[in-house]
Amino acid sequence: MDALVELLQAFSEWPGAVVLRRVQLAYLLVNAAHIVSIALVVGAIVTLDLRILGAFKGYPISVLGPPLSRIAATGVVFAIVTGLMLFSVRPIAYAQNTAFLAKIGLVGLGIVNAVLLHRSRHWPIALSGGKIHRGVRISALMSITVWISAIVAGRWIGFL
Repeated sequence: MDALVELLQAFSEWPGAVVLRRVQLAYLLVNAAHIVSIALVVGAIVTLDLRILGAFKGYPISVLGPPLSRIAATGVVFAIVTGLMLFSVRPIAYAQNTAFLAKIGLVGLGIVNAVLLHRSRHWPIALSGGKIHRGVRISALMSITVWISAIVAGRWIGFL
């Protein structure tokens, strides 16, 4: 446990963390970039998930799936990078925050769900215009639930 605290303390002392604590504008811009990243993830994922669940039937999954998946993946990468930067400002406090830990768990679950979906044998069938397997629909419903829950947990961080 002491090693973890030492590691978190060292992380809080890297130059980027120091700048974020001292320069309000830097913190504001990184925080805004984090929010934009989250918007990319959730906007793309929820749109695709809703299509999988039967909405927007005029737009084939084969057309929506690839670009929305890439947008969501890009958003996840940027959200992780900006999230780590924000985490570095107060890593010990965040590591003890139940809402933060829930958010990290939910984000991990959302990423695993997406990876498993894209590696499933049913995803290429859905992308090619074939029947949408029940497992793909369950994954979409789980995705919506997990990503929205991650946002709620993220908002909850400041209240704990």
